[in-house]
Amino acid sequence: MLMLREFDDLRLSPYTGWTRNHWAALADHLLLSARRYASASHARVSFPGPPGGYGPDVDALEGFARTFLAAGFRVAGEDGRDPLGLMEWYAHGLATGTDPRSPERWVRLDEHDQAKVEAASIALVLHLTRPWLWDRLDPIVRERVVDYLAPAVGADYPPINWIWFQIVVEQFLASVGGPFERKDIEEGLSFTDDFARENGWYADGAERAYDHYAGWALQFYPLMWSEMAAGDPAADSRRPRYLERLERYLGDAVHLIGADGSPLVQGRSLIYRFAAATQFWAGARAGTATPAPGLLRRAASGIARHFTERGAPDADGVLTPGWHGAWPPLAQSYSGPGSPYWAAKGFFGLSLPADHPVWTAVEEPLPVESGDYRRVVRAPGWLVSGTRADGVVRVINHGTDHSHPGTHLTDSPLYARLGYSTATSPVLAGAHAADPLDQAVVLLDEGGRPSHRTGFETLLLDHLPSGTAIGASRWQAHWVTPETGSPDHGYGRAGTVRLGPWIDLISAVRGPWEVRLVRLPATAVERGPLAEAAEERGPLRVGGWPLPASEAVHTDTAAVSNGTMHSCVVAGRGLDLRGVVAAQNSSPLAPWTLVPWCATTTSALPDTWYDVAVFLGGQEPDRAPVLSWDGPALARVAWPDGTDDLLDTAVALSGPGTPPL
Repeated sequence: MLMLREFDDLRLSPYTGWTRNHWAALADHLLLSARRYASASHARVSFPGPPGGYGPDVDALEGFARTFLAAGFRVAGEDGRDPLGLMEWYAHGLATGTDPRSPERWVRLDEHDQAKVEAASIALVLHLTRPWLWDRLDPIVRERVVDYLAPAVGADYPPINWIWFQIVVEQFLASVGGPFERKDIEEGLSFTDDFARENGWYADGAERAYDHYAGWALQFYPLMWSEMAAGDPAADSRRPRYLERLERYLGDAVHLIGADGSPLVQGRSLIYRFAAATQFWAGARAGTATPAPGLLRRAASGIARHFTERGAPDADGVLTPGWHGAWPPLAQSYSGPGSPYWAAKGFFGLSLPADHPVWTAVEEPLPVESGDYRRVVRAPGWLVSGTRADGVVRVINHGTDHSHPGTHLTDSPLYARLGYSTATSPVLAGAHAADPLDQAVVLLDEGGRPSHRTGFETLLLDHLPSGTAIGASRWQAHWVTPETGSPDHGYGRAGTVRLGPWIDLISAVRGPWEVRLVRLPATAVERGPLAEAAEERGPLRVGGWPLPASEAVHTDTAAVSNGTMHSCVVAGRGLDLRGVVAAQNSSPLAPWTLVPWCATTTSALPDTWYDVAVFLGGQEPDRAPVLSWDGPALARVAWPDGTDDLLDTAVALSGPGTPPL
């Protein structure tokens, strides 16, 4: 959006140029553009595009509720000043949408579960804008709104972030004298306590589900609820705990943003785009001690600028399903044309007035703009490497698969790949989305089908004395014929399973390089009734970083470049095959995705270590790490920066609780 550049202020915001004026102008642009797609009563906002998996009625409710979020934040931060008449506009929609006799009425919470999600947004905005909207509604309309929200009481909610939707709705109902069950709130709070993990992180339920929901939902709602319920001893006693978790989480989160403002292309619901900024505004509103306000704004504004300068919203002011521009395969099966407007959560900073420190502080650099780092994030099992020279953040994944240890599902490209970054996207469409290639270590069966790793066991997450990050995991290779007809929620899928050998993997990460050690142990690792490994050992294949490109490249090497970024795999002994796969229209970043790979020509040998150096960086490497062995279990890595590391593979594979190498 070129129009935003007129607000640039490089004195206040030396990294992005963005100020509160940019955010306000963007919100206003989206809100005014949305009015073109509203029904006469404003109750339904039906954006162009094919209907989502839940049908046009749900799509229209999403269009209202999600844009209502942006409107509410906008007016709340202006202390009720409302030159666009947002509250009056949405008041008309509330009156009609909650009228059971209206042909434009909303889908009710007891008619479709998705209405439970949207009800939370409606309740939250009614709380934030109470003096300027709720208190001015006709008493009959207030009564109808309460009746619309009331089915949340005592209802069943999925045991994930959705629990917070019930808590928020019932807390609002309690505040306006509506029906609510204290038991629902108390049990929900207790249940969500079980989501808490190390260092302030939350998992989205019982599984190893770590993605952007950790910030834009699981950090956001606890503090908003405690604000809604202020004065209640339960809320006041919990708030310090929620605040501490958010503060610790944000310490990791600022290390996951690229210098160009890109979040990680990882996890489901990526079409929400700059909703990824929500967590930083939540820190500002809650008053976290760290990170500093200037860094919080730098992270949030960088995300928004990243998308607005790359096609979101589009020329018609619409947020389409996609990442930068429209790319429909990025949406899950439930997503409709109104779904991308959960991006409105990213405008949460506008609920803070112009004189708040997060708006007046001078921007501070992101960690990746200050220097190189290697960070171990234990909850999701990530080794994070940021490099200042190219501004790229990479994650090597030894802990996230949206499943449990020991399961045998297909690998979701959004969760179970070995690597994610701010400069690449996993292959998300086409054959290699279902059959792992990029950032994957697989065995090939007799038909050439690659194995999956979901259900792996995390063995190690640590630093070596030199600061090199190291991780290890183990899994039983398996092939899955997925069940047909199951909806796509971005996770791995169940089906008919054929088991293969166990695979051990050790990663050492330094700068733009990962040294990857792979072994197929000769003896099956005992892990229960399905532990016996099949005798067959097919060829081993290792895939590298998937590089976005404007055109296909055909090469006999395992190195590719798109002019600004470079991706390669440097194969060690035994990995004699190599090449690049060019996959068309397979990710939202570019027309082509180029994946370097290497493989054995014959079946992988048992109890043999294979090594691969995997690279992603802004400058073509002049040399790769060199690996040598000081014995059967001691690997020595000489890194290009002159660092030498000794890896004790026996210690790395001995499991959790082992001492550092």
